[in-house]
Amino acid sequence: MATKAERIQGVFFMIKSMTGYGKAVREVTGSKLVVEIRSVNHRYGEVSVKVPRTMLALENDVRRLVTTRLKRGKIEVFVKQESFVGGASMPVLNIPLAKAYHKAFMSLKEALGLGESISLSLLAAQRDVLVIGDEESAPETWLPELTAATNQAVDGLEAMRLREGEALLADITQRLATLESLIAAVAERVPQVVSDTAAKLRERVSQLLAGTPLDEARIAQEVALMADRCDVTEELVRFKSHLTQMSSTLRADEPVGRKLDFLLQELNREVNTIGSKANDAELATQVIALKAELEKIREQVQNIE
Repeated sequence: MATKAERIQGVFFMIKSMTGYGKAVREVTGSKLVVEIRSVNHRYGEVSVKVPRTMLALENDVRRLVTTRLKRGKIEVFVKQESFVGGASMPVLNIPLAKAYHKAFMSLKEALGLGESISLSLLAAQRDVLVIGDEESAPETWLPELTAATNQAVDGLEAMRLREGEALLADITQRLATLESLIAAVAERVPQVVSDTAAKLRERVSQLLAGTPLDEARIAQEVALMADRCDVTEELVRFKSHLTQMSSTLRADEPVGRKLDFLLQELNREVNTIGSKANDAELATQVIALKAELEKIREQVQNIE
Protein backbone atom coordinates (compact mmCIF):
# COMPACT_ATOMS: atom_id res chain seq x y z
CA MET A 1 0.00 0.00 0.00
CA ALA A 2 1.48 3.35 -1.02
CA THR A 3 1.82 5.97 1.70
CA LYS A 4 0.58 9.54 1.25
CA ALA A 5 4.16 10.49 0.37
CA GLU A 6 4.13 7.96 -2.45
CA ARG A 7 1.12 9.45 -4.21
CA ILE A 8 0.70 13.09 -5.13
CA GLN A 9 -1.64 13.95 -7.98
CA GLY A 10 -1.92 10.24 -8.75
CA VAL A 11 1.79 9.81 -9.52
CA PHE A 12 3.81 7.07 -7.80
CA PHE A 13 7.24 8.10 -6.59
CA MET A 14 9.71 7.57 -3.77
CA ILE A 15 12.05 10.17 -2.26
CA LYS A 16 14.67 8.69 0.06
CA SER A 17 16.81 10.30 2.70
CA MET A 18 20.46 9.24 2.85
CA THR A 19 20.26 8.82 6.63
CA GLY A 20 19.10 5.49 8.00
CA TYR A 21 19.78 2.43 10.13
CA GLY A 22 18.89 -1.23 9.78
CA LYS A 23 19.64 -4.41 11.72
CA ALA A 24 19.03 -8.12 11.17
CA VAL A 25 19.68 -11.10 13.45
CA ARG A 26 19.56 -14.64 12.14
CA GLU A 27 20.20 -17.88 14.01
CA VAL A 28 22.09 -20.63 12.29
CA THR A 29 22.89 -24.00 13.87
CA GLY A 30 24.61 -23.11 17.15
CA SER A 31 25.42 -19.58 15.99
CA LYS A 32 23.99 -16.08 15.77
CA LEU A 33 24.63 -13.82 12.79
CA VAL A 34 24.12 -10.06 13.28
CA VAL A 35 24.23 -7.53 10.43
CA GLU A 36 23.97 -3.81 11.16
CA ILE A 37 23.99 -1.11 8.49
CA ARG A 38 23.89 2.66 8.82
CA SER A 39 24.18 5.50 6.33
CA VAL A 40 24.69 9.26 6.40
CA ASN A 41 24.95 12.05 3.84
CA HIS A 42 27.63 11.79 1.19
CA ARG A 43 28.05 13.32 -2.25
CA TYR A 44 28.67 9.90 -3.80
CA GLY A 45 28.13 6.27 -2.86
CA GLU A 46 30.76 4.92 -0.44
CA VAL A 47 30.36 1.49 1.17
CA SER A 48 32.62 0.10 3.90
CA VAL A 49 32.19 -3.45 5.24
CA LYS A 50 33.58 -4.99 8.43
CA VAL A 51 33.22 -8.75 8.81
CA PRO A 52 34.69 -11.34 11.23
CA ARG A 53 38.01 -12.91 10.31
CA THR A 54 36.21 -16.14 9.42
CA MET A 55 34.15 -14.30 6.76
CA LEU A 56 36.81 -12.17 5.10
CA ALA A 57 36.30 -14.07 1.86
CA LEU A 58 32.66 -12.87 1.80
CA GLU A 59 33.38 -9.18 2.32
CA ASN A 60 33.13 -8.31 -1.39
CA ASP A 61 29.87 -10.25 -1.71
CA VAL A 62 28.33 -8.08 1.00
CA ARG A 63 29.70 -4.89 -0.58
CA ARG A 64 28.30 -5.79 -4.03
CA LEU A 65 24.88 -6.56 -2.58
CA VAL A 66 24.70 -3.27 -0.67
CA THR A 67 26.02 -1.25 -3.63
CA THR A 68 23.35 -2.75 -5.86
CA ARG A 69 20.55 -1.60 -3.57
CA LEU A 70 21.89 1.71 -2.20
CA LYS A 71 23.16 4.24 -4.72
CA ARG A 72 24.24 7.21 -2.60
CA GLY A 73 25.48 7.96 0.91
CA LYS A 74 28.30 6.97 3.23
CA ILE A 75 27.27 3.44 4.19
CA GLU A 76 28.83 1.27 6.90
CA VAL A 77 28.08 -2.43 7.27
CA PHE A 78 29.02 -4.37 10.41
CA VAL A 79 28.78 -8.17 10.52
CA LYS A 80 29.15 -10.14 13.77
CA GLN A 81 29.12 -13.89 14.26
CA GLU A 82 28.72 -15.56 17.64
CA SER A 83 28.36 -19.12 18.90
CA PHE A 84 26.02 -19.81 21.75
CA VAL A 85 24.74 -22.63 23.89
CA GLY A 86 21.55 -21.90 25.80
CA GLY A 87 21.94 -18.22 24.99
CA ALA A 88 25.51 -17.94 26.32
CA SER A 89 28.33 -17.15 23.92
CA MET A 90 31.13 -19.71 23.91
CA PRO A 91 34.87 -18.95 23.99
CA VAL A 92 36.99 -20.45 21.24
CA LEU A 93 40.73 -21.17 21.49
CA ASN A 94 43.07 -20.60 18.58
CA ILE A 95 45.75 -23.16 19.47
CA PRO A 96 47.98 -22.63 16.39
CA LEU A 97 48.07 -18.90 17.07
CA ALA A 98 48.87 -19.47 20.76
CA LYS A 99 51.79 -21.73 19.77
CA ALA A 100 53.07 -19.07 17.39
CA TYR A 101 52.96 -16.43 20.13
CA HIS A 102 54.77 -18.82 22.53
CA LYS A 103 57.51 -19.44 19.99
CA ALA A 104 57.90 -15.70 19.36
CA PHE A 105 58.12 -14.95 23.09
CA MET A 106 60.70 -17.73 23.60
CA SER A 107 62.84 -16.24 20.84
CA LEU A 108 62.54 -12.80 22.43
CA LYS A 109 63.42 -14.25 25.84
CA GLU A 110 66.60 -15.89 24.48
CA ALA A 111 67.58 -12.79 22.49
CA LEU A 112 67.34 -10.57 25.57
CA GLY A 113 68.76 -13.14 28.01
CA LEU A 114 65.73 -13.05 30.27
CA GLY A 115 64.99 -15.71 32.87
CA GLU A 116 61.25 -15.23 33.16
CA SER A 117 58.89 -18.00 32.11
CA ILE A 118 56.20 -17.56 29.47
CA SER A 119 52.94 -17.60 31.46
CA LEU A 120 49.51 -18.80 30.40
CA SER A 121 47.99 -15.42 31.26
CA LEU A 122 50.44 -13.70 28.90
CA LEU A 123 49.52 -15.98 26.01
CA ALA A 124 45.77 -15.77 26.70
CA ALA A 125 45.97 -11.96 26.66
CA GLN A 126 47.20 -11.86 23.07
CA ARG A 127 44.79 -10.88 20.32
CA ASP A 128 42.62 -13.63 18.81
CA VAL A 129 44.10 -16.38 21.04
CA LEU A 130 40.83 -16.55 22.98
CA VAL A 131 37.74 -15.15 21.22
CA ILE A 132 33.97 -15.31 21.41
CA GLY A 133 32.82 -16.86 18.17
CA ASP A 134 32.36 -19.86 16.01
CA GLU A 135 34.85 -22.54 15.16
CA GLU A 136 36.66 -22.01 11.91
CA SER A 137 34.34 -23.04 9.07
CA ALA A 138 34.26 -22.68 5.32
CA PRO A 139 33.16 -19.10 4.48
CA GLU A 140 30.87 -20.19 1.65
CA THR A 141 28.66 -22.08 4.12
CA TRP A 142 27.69 -18.71 5.59
CA LEU A 143 26.91 -16.96 2.30
CA PRO A 144 23.16 -17.80 2.03
CA GLU A 145 22.41 -16.67 5.60
CA LEU A 146 24.71 -13.66 5.30
CA THR A 147 22.97 -12.59 2.09
CA ALA A 148 19.54 -12.96 3.67
CA ALA A 149 20.58 -11.05 6.80
CA THR A 150 22.17 -8.26 4.75
CA ASN A 151 19.04 -7.88 2.62
CA GLN A 152 16.91 -7.78 5.75
CA ALA A 153 19.12 -5.07 7.30
CA VAL A 154 18.98 -3.04 4.07
CA ASP A 155 15.18 -3.39 4.09
CA GLY A 156 15.10 -1.82 7.56
CA LEU A 157 17.41 0.98 6.49
CA GLU A 158 15.37 1.62 3.35
CA ALA A 159 12.18 1.84 5.40
CA MET A 160 13.76 4.51 7.60
CA ARG A 161 15.08 6.35 4.54
CA LEU A 162 11.60 6.40 3.01
CA ARG A 163 10.02 7.74 6.22
CA GLU A 164 12.55 10.55 6.37
CA GLY A 165 12.13 11.10 2.64
CA GLU A 166 8.40 11.65 3.19
CA ALA A 167 9.17 14.52 5.59
CA LEU A 168 11.75 15.97 3.20
CA LEU A 169 9.29 15.86 0.32
CA ALA A 170 6.57 17.64 2.30
CA ASP A 171 8.96 20.40 3.31
CA ILE A 172 10.46 20.90 -0.15
CA THR A 173 7.05 20.87 -1.82
CA GLN A 174 5.85 23.62 0.52
CA ARG A 175 8.95 25.70 -0.17
CA LEU A 176 8.55 25.30 -3.94
CA ALA A 177 5.07 26.77 -3.57
CA THR A 178 6.61 29.69 -1.67
CA LEU A 179 9.11 30.20 -4.51
CA GLU A 180 6.27 30.27 -7.03
CA SER A 181 4.53 33.01 -5.05
CA LEU A 182 7.73 35.04 -4.70
CA ILE A 183 8.68 34.84 -8.37
CA ALA A 184 5.11 35.79 -9.35
CA ALA A 185 5.47 38.92 -7.20
CA VAL A 186 8.77 39.69 -8.93
CA ALA A 187 7.15 39.33 -12.38
CA GLU A 188 4.33 41.64 -11.30
CA ARG A 189 6.75 44.25 -9.96
CA VAL A 190 9.12 44.41 -12.96
CA PRO A 191 6.90 46.60 -15.26
CA GLN A 192 6.41 49.08 -12.45
CA VAL A 193 10.18 49.24 -11.93
CA VAL A 194 10.66 50.27 -15.58
CA SER A 195 7.87 52.87 -15.31
CA ASP A 196 9.27 54.32 -12.06
CA THR A 197 12.78 54.43 -13.51
CA ALA A 198 11.55 56.30 -16.59
CA ALA A 199 9.73 58.82 -14.41
CA LYS A 200 12.83 59.39 -12.30
CA LEU A 201 14.93 59.85 -15.43
CA ARG A 202 12.50 62.45 -16.83
CA GLU A 203 12.43 64.30 -13.50
CA ARG A 204 16.20 64.30 -13.20
CA VAL A 205 16.71 65.60 -16.76
CA SER A 206 14.13 68.36 -16.17
CA GLN A 207 15.98 69.49 -13.07
CA LEU A 208 19.30 69.54 -14.90
CA LEU A 209 17.96 71.48 -17.91
CA ALA A 210 16.20 74.02 -15.65
CA GLY A 211 13.30 74.90 -17.93
CA THR A 212 14.90 74.08 -21.27
CA PRO A 213 12.51 72.07 -23.50
CA LEU A 214 13.08 68.30 -23.27
CA ASP A 215 14.14 66.23 -26.24
CA GLU A 216 11.36 63.65 -26.06
CA ALA A 217 12.94 61.43 -28.70
CA ARG A 218 16.21 61.24 -26.76
CA ILE A 219 14.41 60.58 -23.49
CA ALA A 220 12.38 57.81 -25.14
CA GLN A 221 15.61 56.28 -26.42
CA GLU A 222 17.20 56.35 -22.95
CA VAL A 223 14.09 54.84 -21.40
CA ALA A 224 14.16 52.04 -23.98
CA LEU A 225 17.81 51.31 -23.20
CA MET A 226 17.10 51.34 -19.48
CA ALA A 227 14.12 49.02 -19.92
CA ASP A 228 16.30 46.60 -21.87
CA ARG A 229 18.92 46.59 -19.11
CA CYS A 230 16.22 45.92 -16.52
CA ASP A 231 14.45 43.26 -18.57
CA VAL A 232 14.43 39.94 -16.67
CA THR A 233 11.84 38.17 -18.81
CA GLU A 234 14.25 35.41 -19.86
CA GLU A 235 15.36 34.86 -16.27
CA LEU A 236 11.75 34.62 -15.09
CA VAL A 237 10.89 32.08 -17.81
CA ARG A 238 13.92 29.94 -16.99
CA PHE A 239 13.25 30.16 -13.24
CA LYS A 240 9.66 28.94 -13.72
CA SER A 241 10.89 26.16 -16.00
CA HIS A 242 13.40 25.00 -13.38
CA LEU A 243 10.66 25.00 -10.72
CA THR A 244 8.53 22.76 -12.94
CA GLN A 245 11.49 20.40 -13.40
CA MET A 246 12.06 20.35 -9.64
CA SER A 247 8.46 19.29 -9.04
CA SER A 248 8.56 16.53 -11.66
CA THR A 249 11.97 15.31 -10.47
CA LEU A 250 10.65 14.92 -6.93
CA ARG A 251 8.19 12.39 -8.33
CA ALA A 252 10.71 10.29 -10.24
CA ASP A 253 11.05 6.63 -9.19
CA GLU A 254 14.85 6.80 -8.99
CA PRO A 255 17.60 8.54 -6.99
CA VAL A 256 17.20 12.27 -7.71
CA GLY A 257 19.48 14.05 -5.24
CA ARG A 258 22.15 15.05 -7.74
CA LYS A 259 19.65 16.32 -10.30
CA LEU A 260 17.86 18.39 -7.65
CA ASP A 261 21.19 19.85 -6.58
CA PHE A 262 21.92 20.88 -10.19
CA LEU A 263 18.50 22.48 -10.62
CA LEU A 264 19.00 24.46 -7.41
CA GLN A 265 22.27 25.83 -8.79
CA GLU A 266 20.42 26.99 -11.92
CA LEU A 267 17.64 28.58 -9.86
CA ASN A 268 20.23 30.46 -7.82
CA ARG A 269 21.89 31.64 -11.03
CA GLU A 270 18.63 33.14 -12.31
CA VAL A 271 17.89 34.84 -8.99
CA ASN A 272 21.36 36.38 -8.88
CA THR A 273 20.90 37.76 -12.41
CA ILE A 274 17.49 39.20 -11.53
CA GLY A 275 19.00 40.88 -8.48
CA SER A 276 21.84 42.41 -10.48
CA LYS A 277 19.55 43.73 -13.24
CA ALA A 278 16.70 45.12 -11.17
CA ASN A 279 17.77 48.24 -9.32
CA ASP A 280 14.77 48.43 -7.02
CA ALA A 281 14.43 48.16 -3.23
CA GLU A 282 11.23 46.09 -3.31
CA LEU A 283 12.67 43.67 -5.85
CA ALA A 284 15.85 43.41 -3.78
CA THR A 285 13.74 42.33 -0.80
CA GLN A 286 12.00 39.68 -2.89
CA VAL A 287 15.34 38.45 -4.27
CA ILE A 288 16.66 38.03 -0.72
CA ALA A 289 13.54 36.03 0.20
CA LEU A 290 14.01 33.84 -2.90
CA LYS A 291 17.63 33.14 -2.02
CA ALA A 292 16.72 32.32 1.57
CA GLU A 293 14.14 29.74 0.46
CA LEU A 294 16.55 28.24 -2.06
CA GLU A 295 19.19 27.84 0.64
CA LYS A 296 16.70 26.04 2.90
CA ILE A 297 15.80 23.69 0.04
CA ARG A 298 19.49 23.12 -0.69
CA GLU A 299 20.04 22.01 2.91
CA GLN A 300 17.23 19.47 2.56
CA VAL A 301 18.35 18.24 -0.85
CA GLN A 302 21.81 17.45 0.56
CA ASN A 303 20.13 14.56 2.42
CA ILE A 304 18.28 13.08 -0.56
CA GLU A 305 19.64 9.98 -2.28
